Amino acid sequence: MKIKFPNDHRKINSSIVTIGTFDGVHIGHKKIIKRLVKLAKEKKLQSLVLTFFPHPRVVVQNDSKMKLINTIDEKFELLKFMGIDHLVVKEFTKPFSRLSALEYVRDILVNELKAKHIIVGYDHHFGRNRTANIEDLREFGVFYGFDVTEIDSQEIDNVSVSSTKIRNALIQGKIIRANRFLGYNFSLTGWVVKGNGLGNTLSFPTANLRIDESYKLIPKKGVYLVKSFFSGEKFYGMMNIGNKPTVSNSKETHIEVHFFNLSTNLYNHKIKVELLDYLRKEIKFSNIESLKKQLKIDESNAKERIFLLSEK
Repeated sequence: MKIKFPNDHRKINSSIVTIGTFDGVHIGHKKIIKRLVKLAKEKKLQSLVLTFFPHPRVVVQNDSKMKLINTIDEKFELLKFMGIDHLVVKEFTKPFSRLSALEYVRDILVNELKAKHIIVGYDHHFGRNRTANIEDLREFGVFYGFDVTEIDSQEIDNVSVSSTKIRNALIQGKIIRANRFLGYNFSLTGWVVKGNGLGNTLSFPTANLRIDESYKLIPKKGVYLVKSFFSGEKFYGMMNIGNKPTVSNSKETHIEVHFFNLSTNLYNHKIKVELLDYLRKEIKFSNIESLKKQLKIDESNAKERIFLLSEK
């Protein structure tokens, strides 16, 4: 798959395009992209996904609190294995949002992306203030010589999933539900940085994760069952997301992971942590000894969940 940015479209020729933010690249998105790839082969066209960054809501509605399921790098990785020929990431700016429907279709879809066929969802709107709809797109298609396929509402509703539903599930700590909608495990990727070393004194050494992308959605505070892969080997563990109320009550959110049976020094390594289940909310304990006792209970519960999940 070629990752294409707005100034590099030289190798795009006669494409079939689908358009969207595709946050999460969930099972509903995958259904559309599979249709795209199938039609591309049948029509001998190049399959192309057009997406946007930052999320349009951040720009149009000035929604600075908008958090995304995937970082842009994570989205690249997910789409890379779906058989598409091109991924075009269009920077979503105020001027871009003000393009008329005609300018958007003519300048972006036709002239830049060489669209011969466009696949969109049943409620697709575009152009300034999102005033144009599927019927307008079909009229443009007649004039500019591209076909339009609409994914009907029943086909989308049968999947019964949306990026919004997944974000809400993550915010509520409903990890199993979110993972089912995604079709893969939600993950956090970041650099392991030095902490205060308290985990070692509790006999639960932790990797402190720093996530650089401020727009990445961080799930509900609490303790989670997680897994990671190192040198091709799978390791389970438990992760705490929160403010460490017992020891510091920090204003910042900290992400700390304790892996079972892993002695490797992860400091200064970038790691990917997959979330499997929510174990409990974050608690402020009266003393360190109470916290240590709870961590042992958490470890026991986590290992029990590993067994139960592997049985499914």
